[in-house]
Amino acid sequence: MKPKSTLMSHRFFMASLAACYALSITPTSHAQVRVDASNIPLAEGEVGETTAKSTPTPAAAKIPPEFLPIEDQPGLPRVLLIGDSISVAYTIAVRRDLEGVANLHRIPANGGSTKTALGSYGLNRWLKEGEKWDIIHFNFGLHDASYRFANDLDKDAAGNYASPTNGGRPNVSVEQYEKNLREIIPILRKTGAKLVFATTTPIPDSKAEKYVQGSEVAYNEVALKVMQEEGIPINDLWGLAMPQLTNKNSSGEPFQTPRNVHFGKWSSAILGKQVAESIKKVISDSK
Repeated sequence: MKPKSTLMSHRFFMASLAACYALSITPTSHAQVRVDASNIPLAEGEVGETTAKSTPTPAAAKIPPEFLPIEDQPGLPRVLLIGDSISVAYTIAVRRDLEGVANLHRIPANGGSTKTALGSYGLNRWLKEGEKWDIIHFNFGLHDASYRFANDLDKDAAGNYASPTNGGRPNVSVEQYEKNLREIIPILRKTGAKLVFATTTPIPDSKAEKYVQGSEVAYNEVALKVMQEEGIPINDLWGLAMPQLTNKNSSGEPFQTPRNVHFGKWSSAILGKQVAESIKKVISDSK
Protein backbone atom coordinates (compact mmCIF):
# COMPACT_ATOMS: atom_id res chain seq x y z
CA MET A 1 0.00 0.00 0.00
CA LYS A 2 1.40 3.36 -1.01
CA PRO A 3 1.42 6.34 1.34
CA LYS A 4 -1.45 8.78 0.87
CA SER A 5 0.84 11.77 1.19
CA THR A 6 4.42 12.76 1.74
CA LEU A 7 5.39 13.73 5.28
CA MET A 8 6.02 17.41 5.90
CA SER A 9 9.39 18.51 4.60
CA HIS A 10 12.65 17.82 6.39
CA ARG A 11 13.31 21.56 6.34
CA PHE A 12 10.01 22.21 8.10
CA PHE A 13 10.77 19.55 10.70
CA MET A 14 14.19 20.98 11.41
CA ALA A 15 12.72 24.49 11.69
CA SER A 16 10.37 23.08 14.30
CA LEU A 17 13.32 21.49 16.04
CA ALA A 18 15.18 24.80 16.25
CA ALA A 19 12.11 26.67 17.40
CA CYS A 20 11.03 24.32 20.15
CA TYR A 21 14.15 23.83 22.29
CA ALA A 22 13.61 24.63 25.97
CA LEU A 23 16.08 25.93 28.57
CA SER A 24 17.56 25.07 31.96
CA ILE A 25 19.04 21.65 32.74
CA THR A 26 20.64 20.82 36.06
CA PRO A 27 22.55 17.52 36.25
CA THR A 28 21.04 15.13 38.76
CA SER A 29 22.15 11.93 40.41
CA HIS A 30 20.04 8.89 41.19
CA ALA A 31 19.95 5.10 41.17
CA GLN A 32 20.66 3.24 37.94
CA VAL A 33 17.97 1.75 35.73
CA ARG A 34 17.45 -1.77 36.97
CA VAL A 35 17.59 -4.66 34.51
CA ASP A 36 16.37 -8.22 34.74
CA ALA A 37 15.68 -10.87 32.14
CA SER A 38 11.90 -10.39 32.34
CA ASN A 39 12.38 -6.77 31.38
CA ILE A 40 13.47 -7.45 27.78
CA PRO A 41 10.54 -8.75 25.71
CA LEU A 42 9.34 -8.50 22.18
CA ALA A 43 7.07 -5.50 21.72
CA GLU A 44 3.56 -6.05 23.03
CA GLY A 45 1.47 -8.29 20.78
CA GLU A 46 4.44 -9.61 18.81
CA VAL A 47 4.61 -13.36 18.35
CA GLY A 48 8.02 -15.01 18.27
CA GLU A 49 9.17 -17.16 15.38
CA THR A 50 8.61 -20.44 17.21
CA THR A 51 5.69 -19.65 19.50
CA ALA A 52 2.16 -18.33 19.19
CA LYS A 53 1.92 -16.96 22.72
CA SER A 54 1.48 -13.34 23.71
CA THR A 55 3.81 -13.53 26.69
CA PRO A 56 7.15 -11.71 26.37
CA THR A 57 10.00 -13.76 24.95
CA PRO A 58 12.57 -14.39 27.73
CA ALA A 59 15.92 -12.74 27.23
CA ALA A 60 18.98 -14.79 26.47
CA ALA A 61 21.22 -15.57 29.44
CA LYS A 62 23.51 -12.73 28.39
CA ILE A 63 21.81 -9.35 28.53
CA PRO A 64 22.56 -7.30 25.38
CA PRO A 65 24.94 -4.39 26.04
CA GLU A 66 22.28 -1.85 25.03
CA PHE A 67 20.24 -2.86 28.08
CA LEU A 68 23.01 -2.98 30.65
CA PRO A 69 22.97 -0.26 33.32
CA ILE A 70 25.77 2.29 33.17
CA GLU A 71 27.69 4.04 35.91
CA ASP A 72 26.92 7.75 35.88
CA GLN A 73 29.84 10.13 35.48
CA PRO A 74 29.31 12.79 38.16
CA GLY A 75 28.38 16.26 36.97
CA LEU A 76 26.99 15.19 33.59
CA PRO A 77 23.30 15.31 32.63
CA ARG A 78 21.36 12.05 32.87
CA VAL A 79 19.64 11.18 29.60
CA LEU A 80 17.10 8.41 29.02
CA LEU A 81 16.27 6.85 25.65
CA ILE A 82 12.77 5.44 25.23
CA GLY A 83 11.90 3.66 22.01
CA ASP A 84 11.48 0.44 20.07
CA SER A 85 14.00 -1.80 18.29
CA ILE A 86 15.09 1.06 16.00
CA SER A 87 16.31 2.91 19.09
CA VAL A 88 17.89 -0.23 20.51
CA ALA A 89 20.03 -0.44 17.37
CA TYR A 90 21.36 3.11 17.73
CA THR A 91 21.79 3.13 21.53
CA ILE A 92 25.50 2.24 21.55
CA ALA A 93 26.27 4.82 18.86
CA VAL A 94 24.48 7.54 20.84
CA ARG A 95 26.29 6.56 24.02
CA ARG A 96 29.62 6.73 22.20
CA ASP A 97 28.81 10.14 20.69
CA LEU A 98 27.79 11.50 24.11
CA GLU A 99 30.85 10.23 25.97
CA GLY A 100 32.05 12.98 28.30
CA VAL A 101 28.92 15.01 27.52
CA ALA A 102 26.06 13.08 29.12
CA ASN A 103 25.24 9.81 30.85
CA LEU A 104 23.14 7.93 28.28
CA HIS A 105 20.73 5.33 29.68
CA ARG A 106 17.90 3.52 27.93
CA ILE A 107 14.86 1.60 29.05
CA PRO A 108 15.88 -2.07 29.24
CA ALA A 109 13.21 -3.08 26.74
CA ASN A 110 11.67 -2.74 23.31
CA GLY A 111 9.39 0.18 24.13
CA GLY A 112 6.66 -0.96 21.72
CA SER A 113 3.66 1.30 21.18
CA THR A 114 1.99 4.08 23.13
CA LYS A 115 -0.33 1.34 24.39
CA THR A 116 2.71 -0.44 25.84
CA ALA A 117 3.93 2.76 27.50
CA LEU A 118 0.60 3.31 29.25
CA GLY A 119 0.08 -0.36 30.15
CA SER A 120 1.22 -2.41 33.10
CA TYR A 121 4.55 -3.18 31.46
CA GLY A 122 5.52 0.35 30.44
CA LEU A 123 6.30 3.69 32.03
CA ASN A 124 5.24 2.60 35.50
CA ARG A 125 8.15 0.11 35.38
CA TRP A 126 10.61 2.12 33.31
CA LEU A 127 10.36 5.30 35.40
CA LYS A 128 11.08 4.59 39.04
CA GLU A 129 9.31 6.55 41.75
CA GLY A 130 11.23 9.74 42.52
CA GLU A 131 13.85 9.11 39.83
CA LYS A 132 14.98 12.28 38.06
CA TRP A 133 16.18 12.71 34.49
CA ASP A 134 17.61 15.76 32.76
CA ILE A 135 16.58 14.80 29.22
CA ILE A 136 14.30 12.09 27.85
CA HIS A 137 14.54 11.35 24.12
CA PHE A 138 11.51 9.29 23.16
CA ASN A 139 9.65 7.77 20.24
CA PHE A 140 6.49 5.75 19.71
CA GLY A 141 4.82 5.07 16.40
CA LEU A 142 6.16 2.02 14.59
CA HIS A 143 4.26 -0.44 16.78
CA ASP A 144 1.23 1.83 16.90
CA ALA A 145 0.97 1.73 13.10
CA SER A 146 1.66 -2.01 12.78
CA TYR A 147 -1.33 -4.30 12.37
CA ARG A 148 -2.85 -6.69 14.91
CA PHE A 149 -5.64 -9.25 14.87
CA ALA A 150 -8.68 -8.91 17.12
CA ASN A 151 -6.80 -10.79 19.85
CA ASP A 152 -4.08 -8.08 19.77
CA LEU A 153 -1.45 -10.47 18.33
CA ASP A 154 0.49 -9.71 15.17
CA LYS A 155 0.34 -13.34 13.91
CA ASP A 156 -2.33 -16.02 13.80
CA ALA A 157 -1.83 -19.67 14.76
CA ALA A 158 -0.59 -20.43 11.24
CA GLY A 159 2.09 -17.75 11.45
CA ASN A 160 0.38 -15.27 9.11
CA TYR A 161 0.89 -11.61 9.90
CA ALA A 162 -2.11 -9.39 10.52
CA SER A 163 -2.67 -7.06 7.57
CA PRO A 164 -5.37 -4.91 5.97
CA THR A 165 -6.38 -7.88 3.79
CA ASN A 166 -7.05 -10.51 6.48
CA GLY A 167 -8.99 -8.76 9.21
CA GLY A 168 -6.10 -6.94 10.81
CA ARG A 169 -6.28 -3.36 12.06
CA PRO A 170 -3.71 -0.85 13.30
CA ASN A 171 -2.53 -1.65 16.79
CA VAL A 172 -3.35 1.91 17.86
CA SER A 173 -5.50 4.18 15.70
CA VAL A 174 -4.14 7.59 14.74
CA GLU A 175 -6.83 9.21 16.89
CA GLN A 176 -5.94 7.10 19.93
CA TYR A 177 -2.23 7.65 19.26
CA GLU A 178 -2.74 11.38 19.70
CA LYS A 179 -4.62 10.86 22.95
CA ASN A 180 -1.93 8.48 24.21
CA LEU A 181 0.89 10.91 23.42
CA ARG A 182 -0.93 13.62 25.36
CA GLU A 183 -1.18 11.24 28.31
CA ILE A 184 2.46 10.14 28.10
CA ILE A 185 3.99 13.63 28.00
CA PRO A 186 3.00 14.74 31.54
CA ILE A 187 4.19 11.39 32.91
CA LEU A 188 7.62 11.98 31.38
CA ARG A 189 7.69 15.58 32.60
CA LYS A 190 7.15 14.47 36.19
CA THR A 191 10.77 13.27 36.12
CA GLY A 192 11.92 16.86 35.66
CA ALA A 193 13.27 16.08 32.20
CA LYS A 194 13.42 18.20 29.09
CA LEU A 195 11.84 16.15 26.31
CA VAL A 196 12.85 15.45 22.70
CA PHE A 197 10.58 13.45 20.40
CA ALA A 198 11.95 11.45 17.47
CA THR A 199 9.78 10.90 14.42
CA THR A 200 9.07 7.33 13.34
CA THR A 201 11.39 6.13 10.58
CA PRO A 202 10.00 5.07 7.17
CA ILE A 203 7.94 1.90 6.85
CA PRO A 204 8.72 0.25 3.49
CA ASP A 205 6.93 -2.48 1.59
CA SER A 206 7.76 -5.17 4.14
CA LYS A 207 7.98 -8.94 4.17
CA ALA A 208 6.21 -8.67 7.54
CA GLU A 209 2.77 -7.70 6.21
CA LYS A 210 1.81 -6.15 9.55
CA TYR A 211 3.78 -3.10 8.39
CA VAL A 212 1.94 -1.11 5.71
CA GLN A 213 4.14 1.04 3.52
CA GLY A 214 3.89 4.73 4.36
CA SER A 215 1.55 4.23 7.30
CA GLU A 216 3.94 6.08 9.62
CA VAL A 217 3.20 9.35 7.81
CA ALA A 218 -0.16 9.96 9.52
CA TYR A 219 1.32 9.14 12.93
CA ASN A 220 4.23 11.51 12.41
CA GLU A 221 1.89 14.30 11.34
CA VAL A 222 -0.13 13.89 14.54
CA ALA A 223 3.03 13.68 16.66
CA LEU A 224 4.37 16.89 15.13
CA LYS A 225 1.12 18.70 15.97
CA VAL A 226 1.18 17.47 19.57
CA MET A 227 4.86 18.29 20.11
CA GLN A 228 4.49 21.78 18.66
CA GLU A 229 1.56 22.46 20.98
CA GLU A 230 3.57 21.12 23.93
CA GLY A 231 6.77 23.00 23.03
CA ILE A 232 8.74 19.77 22.62
CA PRO A 233 11.57 19.74 20.05
CA ILE A 234 11.41 17.27 17.17
CA ASN A 235 14.34 15.09 16.14
CA ASP A 236 13.31 14.28 12.57
CA LEU A 237 14.71 10.78 12.02
CA TRP A 238 12.12 10.23 9.28
CA GLY A 239 13.49 13.21 7.38
CA LEU A 240 17.05 11.97 7.87
CA ALA A 241 16.35 8.42 6.69
CA MET A 242 13.84 8.92 3.88
CA PRO A 243 16.23 10.41 1.25
CA GLN A 244 18.86 7.78 2.04
CA LEU A 245 16.83 4.58 1.92
CA THR A 246 18.42 3.38 -1.32
CA ASN A 247 21.95 4.49 -0.38
CA LYS A 248 24.60 1.84 0.16
CA ASN A 249 27.88 1.90 2.06
CA SER A 250 31.24 0.87 0.61
CA SER A 251 30.41 -2.78 1.30
CA GLY A 252 27.18 -2.56 -0.65
CA GLU A 253 24.93 -2.70 2.43
CA PRO A 254 21.73 -0.66 1.97
CA PHE A 255 20.74 2.08 4.40
CA GLN A 256 17.54 0.25 5.33
CA THR A 257 17.33 -3.53 5.33
CA PRO A 258 15.41 -4.56 2.17
CA ARG A 259 11.69 -5.06 2.80
CA ASN A 260 12.24 -4.52 6.51
CA VAL A 261 11.67 -1.63 8.92
CA HIS A 262 15.11 -2.04 10.49
CA PHE A 263 18.51 -0.56 9.72
CA GLY A 264 22.02 -1.99 9.62
CA LYS A 265 24.85 -1.12 11.96
CA TRP A 266 26.28 1.62 9.74
CA SER A 267 22.96 3.35 9.11
CA SER A 268 21.91 2.98 12.75
CA ALA A 269 25.09 4.87 13.63
CA ILE A 270 23.95 7.71 11.33
CA LEU A 271 20.57 7.80 13.06
CA GLY A 272 22.37 7.69 16.39
CA LYS A 273 24.56 10.63 15.50
CA GLN A 274 21.50 12.81 14.89
CA VAL A 275 19.97 11.60 18.16
CA ALA A 276 23.16 12.60 19.97
CA GLU A 277 23.21 15.99 18.24
CA SER A 278 19.60 16.68 19.26
CA ILE A 279 20.52 15.91 22.88
CA LYS A 280 23.66 18.06 22.71
CA LYS A 281 21.51 20.93 21.40
CA VAL A 282 19.26 20.77 24.45
CA ILE A 283 22.30 20.73 26.73
CA SER A 284 23.94 23.62 24.91
CA ASP A 285 20.79 25.74 24.91
CA SER A 286 20.44 25.17 28.65
CA LYS A 287 23.76 26.66 29.62
